[in-house]
Amino acid sequence: MADKVFRVAEFVEDLSWYDVTKLADDPRTVRVAGQLYASMGSISANLAEGYSRGTGKDRARYLEYSLGEARESREWYRRSRHILGEVVYLHRLNLLTEICKMLSALIPDQRSRGLREARAEYDTGFSPELHTLLHNVPLP
Repeated sequence: MADKVFRVAEFVEDLSWYDVTKLADDPRTVRVAGQLYASMGSISANLAEGYSRGTGKDRARYLEYSLGEARESREWYRRSRHILGEVVYLHRLNLLTEICKMLSALIPDQRSRGLREARAEYDTGFSPELHTLLHNVPLP
């Protein structure tokens, strides 16, 4: 499901480019265009960032950011529906709602996952001299 949500997010982000261009041409919606562009771009960016994380908890955090951006994008589309038209608005709303549903299912699943890779053991080679240097206190 993670691949699917990312593909849908990238698809709707590409579509939003045309919507943002149209909104930027109307003086009443220039600010909405900027907000929509930023929130739409953040959906897939946060998904990509989340899947580069090592633990499920970290991935879930970025998926939550992505979910928040998708919800915000729905609001920006709602505000621009008079310029974009009802058909475009409903289409984008359906895609963003699909993203929200997928993310809502993925987030709890990711929270329950541990590390993707086993922890590596590192030998730091404890040094009493280094301890004294760092802490300014000699070992007893």
